Amino acid sequence: MSDAVELIRSVLGDACSDEAAARDILDAAFEREVDPLHYCATVLHTGDAKVMERAAGWAGLAFYPQVPSHLQGQLEPLHLDALREIRLVRLRVLDRDVAFCAPDFLGMLRLKSALVQHPDLARCLCLVPERSLRDYLVRASGAALIDGARQNLARRWPNAAAQLELTAGARSAFVLAILVLVALVLMAPYVSQLWLLPFALLLLVLPAVVRLAALLVPLPAQTQSSAHGDDAGLPVYSVLIPLRDEAAMVPQLALAMSSLNYPKDKLDIIFVVEASSLSTVQAVEAQLHHPYFSLVAVPDALPRTKPKAMDFALPLCRGEYVVIFDAEDTPHPDQLWRAANRFRDAPQLQCIQARLLIDNGAENWLAALFAGEYAGLFTVLLPALARWGLPMPLGGTSNHFRISTLREIGGWDAFNVTEDADLGIRLARLRHVVETIDLPTLEEAPTQLHAWMAQRSRWMKGWMQTFIVHNRNPRLLLKQAGWRRTIAFEIMILSMIIAPILHVGLLGTILGRWLLGVSPWGLGWDMWSTLYLAIFALGYGSAVVTTWVGLRRSGRGDLLMLQLLLPVYWLLLAGATLRALHELTNRPFYWAKTRHRPVARGGLRLLQPARPTQRLFASR
Repeated sequence: MSDAVELIRSVLGDACSDEAAARDILDAAFEREVDPLHYCATVLHTGDAKVMERAAGWAGLAFYPQVPSHLQGQLEPLHLDALREIRLVRLRVLDRDVAFCAPDFLGMLRLKSALVQHPDLARCLCLVPERSLRDYLVRASGAALIDGARQNLARRWPNAAAQLELTAGARSAFVLAILVLVALVLMAPYVSQLWLLPFALLLLVLPAVVRLAALLVPLPAQTQSSAHGDDAGLPVYSVLIPLRDEAAMVPQLALAMSSLNYPKDKLDIIFVVEASSLSTVQAVEAQLHHPYFSLVAVPDALPRTKPKAMDFALPLCRGEYVVIFDAEDTPHPDQLWRAANRFRDAPQLQCIQARLLIDNGAENWLAALFAGEYAGLFTVLLPALARWGLPMPLGGTSNHFRISTLREIGGWDAFNVTEDADLGIRLARLRHVVETIDLPTLEEAPTQLHAWMAQRSRWMKGWMQTFIVHNRNPRLLLKQAGWRRTIAFEIMILSMIIAPILHVGLLGTILGRWLLGVSPWGLGWDMWSTLYLAIFALGYGSAVVTTWVGLRRSGRGDLLMLQLLLPVYWLLLAGATLRALHELTNRPFYWAKTRHRPVARGGLRLLQPARPTQRLFASR
């Protein structure tokens, strides 16, 4: 019997009855291009600790369930991205150096052969589970990983890093410029109409025209290039799930991740948890019986942001592709499979944004308006921007990347509190191709005003950060992105920031004149005033129509009438914008944490799409 067959039989024990069964398992693993030991741990549910313990017994080596944390040793990887490849660390145990290692299948065979020639090697070798070795590497390299998370973007792309470009002077100048610009546009009906008209046209009319044009763009055909189940050639897919103070969400998340229709031996699901969140760490540890789950504890260090945590874990990802999911997410089971096939069929494609679908929109009026906003963004506007090749502000979750591209551009900006929008702009500056797919991720909208305000203020502040950072060197921005993408970025981000404040200003002006007993159509109100009122009406109308179409495409026609409260929603947006301007000046890198709650949520099933306006997916 060969060593390979003997090793498999030893690892599987009674689950592998004879030599022929062991050969079949080896053939299956090699056909899928998966390490046979990993195949046994995941597909055959043996578990990585049990696999390594039995392999150690077969080879005549010592086994320990974890690398002792009190031992001294050195770990100096030449490059942080090499951490995921390290399978051996040398530590001092009493009077000798001991190598703690987690070899793969071929490594085990080589070890056994070396032990035959040099039996004394057994005195300085100890096998540990791969997951335990990675835990040790994270602890030992924690300082270097934190430094990389903070500095990688600044080192690779210094003119696009918030920590360098978001100076106090730049922030103050931006806030002052925004307030002056808003004041000038609001004064336009009364003074300098011709001079100020272009500002209103650029900030209000052009975005409205873009929204209306997006309604005419058909949804992209979601073709599948291979039959589901042909997964032997699929690559390893990493999943990053950043968490802080989310212990209650972990069981729901674990269920959603274990329901993914992607081969389990190709999954690398990493829960990235702030080490200071002890209850969340414990909740994740309770789920680590899934062999494709792992935990990375992020040391407490400034800035306490989601992108810093993801940058910390990025060097540890084993996948060819990586996707981000948030605490409350339930992705469609086929989402990873569809994205992997699309990446394979489109070599030029670097990022895919999946649709985000709010599933608690019927809970109250705030959730309904949030659901309408998401529906318009993810089923109307973003697919159109992708079709036109314009900058796309990514969602904070369910964005899929080629991991090589993500590492090449420096990962996420650890100091930007809306890291998704910033990353979308950086991809546009490099002229990378971004697409959308319709397989959704279910999310929960905030139902309490204080939670919504904290979240939206953070988003607004992040858009402001992104606008400032990428405009510090406008000539370089224009050179890299080209004039189409540059103009689209300027108008899109600036209008998102200014439009809510202008809305409040206009309503305040009209209300003030009415309270003074003056007809809005008197006291100098002329054709220019009427034109500006029509411009604001166009902005409202385009937003309402986009929202309604988005809700119909999402199958949420029950929320249509509640969208008539959109003027109230814009008032809230204005409040969030003003709060963001204040925080930008005083606490630019503060991350307002959004709290989540477990929900009763079933899996997703694919319905037969007939028309773009029909509901494509439903929860059951």
